[in-house]
Amino acid sequence: MTVASEFEARRQAIVKAHLKPAGERPASSARGVHHLALVCSDVEQTVRFYQDLLGFPLVDVMENRDYPGSTHFFHDIGNDNLLAFFDFPGLGLGQAVEAHGAVQHVAISVDRQSFEAIRDRLDAADVPYLGPDRGLTDSIYVKDPDGVQIELLAEPLRIMDGRHLG
Repeated sequence: MTVASEFEARRQAIVKAHLKPAGERPASSARGVHHLALVCSDVEQTVRFYQDLLGFPLVDVMENRDYPGSTHFFHDIGNDNLLAFFDFPGLGLGQAVEAHGAVQHVAISVDRQSFEAIRDRLDAADVPYLGPDRGLTDSIYVKDPDGVQIELLAEPLRIMDGRHLG
């Protein structure tokens, strides 16, 4: 059996066991992503990256309610969704690694005009990224200052490779 056929067998088993036709699915109990919270090493460089390069405005800054002296700040990623960060001064945290339970990447939908503008800003700032080439015509993968991989996807929400998701 080939890797592709093994994958397809696993995919079919998951679909059969868990994926209900759209008309049979219950409504989600969620209203959307309130905020996704990540950890950063430097508030200033993180704000400059997300606000100035990616175009996600900083909307609030407060003290972390669970760790006095830690900053909790929020960037607008559209549709009332927020990308948040904490710094944890004094904890001596190290770099994250790709592992089970870790974030592999955060995919954020942007319109085509924003996609092009972000790419131009990344180029002007000499920030390396992957795409939009080698078959990634609608995606840019870029790592933030702490190595979090962000995918900027020039497709509408719930669309992936031109296909509606669910």
